[in-house]
Amino acid sequence: MSVLEMKVPSPGESISEVEIAEWMVEDGDYVEKDQTIAEVDSDKATLELPAEQAGIISLRAEVGDVVAVGQIVCLIDTSASKPKGNQSSEDKAPKATVPNPGPVHASNNQQKTYATGHPSVAAKKIIDENNIQAEQIEGTGKGGRITKQDILQLLASLPEEGNRKSEVRKLSMLRRKIASRLVTVKNETAMLTTFNEVDMKPIMDLRAKYKEDFKEKYKVGLGFMSFFTHACTIALKEFPTVNSMIDGDHMISYNFNDIGIAVSTEKGLMVPVLRNAEEMNLLQIESKIKELAIKARDGKIAIEEITGGTFTITNGGVFGSMLSTPIINPPQSAILGMHNIVQRPVAVNGKVEIRPIMYVALSYDHRIIDGKDSVGFLVKVKEVLENPEELVFGGKDPEKILMNY
Repeated sequence: MSVLEMKVPSPGESISEVEIAEWMVEDGDYVEKDQTIAEVDSDKATLELPAEQAGIISLRAEVGDVVAVGQIVCLIDTSASKPKGNQSSEDKAPKATVPNPGPVHASNNQQKTYATGHPSVAAKKIIDENNIQAEQIEGTGKGGRITKQDILQLLASLPEEGNRKSEVRKLSMLRRKIASRLVTVKNETAMLTTFNEVDMKPIMDLRAKYKEDFKEKYKVGLGFMSFFTHACTIALKEFPTVNSMIDGDHMISYNFNDIGIAVSTEKGLMVPVLRNAEEMNLLQIESKIKELAIKARDGKIAIEEITGGTFTITNGGVFGSMLSTPIINPPQSAILGMHNIVQRPVAVNGKVEIRPIMYVALSYDHRIIDGKDSVGFLVKVKEVLENPEELVFGGKDPEKILMNY
């Protein structure tokens, strides 16, 4: 027998342990090389674990286990041949659920083995979540093992107990890290928030005029985020303390803008980073945001793509938020919050007009950013967004620039 020991690879610098989020295979399955066999959570992202070789897999860790980088999590018998007449776990079709009014029983012809009465990894997860007594179930799997399908059939047969239900789930490592960081920010920074409002009509008029041609030519939308990102790079140049970080008794300032864009995913909030955003045009910003957002939502983003930002933008407006006080993304010192756009009456040249208004918020660490700089930064962002033809396009024809990147 030739056995391969699969160890947890290093997801990135400074990460010493991960948590088994989900096994995509069951103990004893035949797996193909490079097949995804598990998802693991670090404190920064969810990563896929591919099989290094083909063979029969033997699991050595359970869902929820915290394992060190380099620790063995499964064995693969690479000398085993693919079972004839059977499919690998990657190719298995879902089994139909057969209604069963009572506990599931193993075939009487099955011989008892070490697996008899023991749940698979996937089955154990459901058992734990639903407080089921495993010893009351006889499995139908190989050797009498309790399978996920056995548990699902049992749950389907149980009577409803009204509509009052509760569910207990362990927080993922990523969610626990986010919670810890948020509490740390509140406790260890002198965080304040300043607000302003932006008349979005100039930006909306530009988008309405060019967005269809822009999307047809470049296959990417002309969104608000590119204008806000560009406006922030202009404001950060004028107010460099907002692009700084505190390190003990020192302040670290940067001559580049690595802008983090907060993205909501099923695993929690992630912040992919646009490197050197000050050097990007609107098309490059939109394309990179789209690329990173897709990676984040699909769980395929690399650690280096979500670390090292110097400033963050978050858009609660997509969820309908009118106003908020966003929390700083440490070790950064400031974050810009965007909100929804609402038609509001405002005074324009001495007359009341209805304009599309967005409230914007800048949360900042008052230890190194003074009120003058925080307010000045937000005023500059407002100025750029309300005068895009002059401050974004430099007084040139927007069409010639937008359609000739």
